Amino acid sequence: MQTKLSADIPKKFKAAILVEQNQPLVIEEIDMPSDLALGQVVVRINCSGICGSQLGEISGAKGPDAYLPHLLGHEAQGLVAQVGAGVKHVKPGDAVVLHWRRGIGEDAEPPKYLWKGKSVNAGWITTFNEWAIVSGNRVTKVPSDLDPEIAALFGCAVTTGLGVVENNAQVRMGESVLVFGAGGVGLNIIQGAALSGAHPIVAVDLFDNRLKLAQEMGATHCFNSKTQDFDLAALQKLVPQGLDVAIDNTGSPEIIQKLYEWVKPTGRVVLVGVPRKGNSISIYSLPLHFGKKISGSQGGESQPAKDISRYLQLFYAQKMQLKNLITHQVSLNEINQAIDKMKSGEISGRCMIKMT
Repeated sequence: MQTKLSADIPKKFKAAILVEQNQPLVIEEIDMPSDLALGQVVVRINCSGICGSQLGEISGAKGPDAYLPHLLGHEAQGLVAQVGAGVKHVKPGDAVVLHWRRGIGEDAEPPKYLWKGKSVNAGWITTFNEWAIVSGNRVTKVPSDLDPEIAALFGCAVTTGLGVVENNAQVRMGESVLVFGAGGVGLNIIQGAALSGAHPIVAVDLFDNRLKLAQEMGATHCFNSKTQDFDLAALQKLVPQGLDVAIDNTGSPEIIQKLYEWVKPTGRVVLVGVPRKGNSISIYSLPLHFGKKISGSQGGESQPAKDISRYLQLFYAQKMQLKNLITHQVSLNEINQAIDKMKSGEISGRCMIKMT
């Protein structure tokens, strides 16, 4: 069932396009489709976060990309401009969070954009673009007076970070937590662990600026693994009773294997970062039969339709720190420079792309 786009929605808009892996994104105008399919929503993007997942897509962490050229991005805030048939939970004018985890409704078909007369692919959600046609189940309404940059964090960084703590690690009060990798998601994992009453909370990263933020988020101990020796002996001084939970955001097989060895016999290891394709981990599986656990996380198994409003209550009650997580803002034209700064560690928290 098709719905004609209204006349006030532009026929062209600017987007960052992944044309070739390991190359800068191409920022050019693409053509808006003329119709909305069943379950689709048109959103004017105000701002979008850049997540480590996009860096992995660009670098080919999961292998060759079969969908080139395509758009990117999965965390944003915007205003609904039009809804397709079947969409009832949002309406034109609503402020929404765009998220990659499924919310209310079924998956709609992906939009069909054109770039220089040829197809440019997009999935159920993309946000590195001034406008987006997304599947209706990838948007959740939020208060209109909520700061757009804060709202965008609920698309991934907050929901994934807190979901990892709640749903994957199931952290209990007084348990010890080690977080390897203190980027946007890692910082919210640290914040979630603090909210859960964990102690101690140990953050390990390669960059001091990220560790400074980790301390602000609730880390009780911070280590720069590039300049400090952080090994099992150092960990045992902090948690002589044994480590309860280890969470990896790096995807490094070497680190994953260490964390599996470091947690106590009934400890849990949660894998948030994804190893590059072809990189395998090697573990001695016998401890799994006696209480040790290792598991992967998919966005913290968050449920945006339920969790965003719940976590917002924590923010409004000033139980969560979010503004200081946003350390850089760039325009869409500056996205490649921002990506380079993320890779180098110059950007410590979340970088927001602000659309015109």
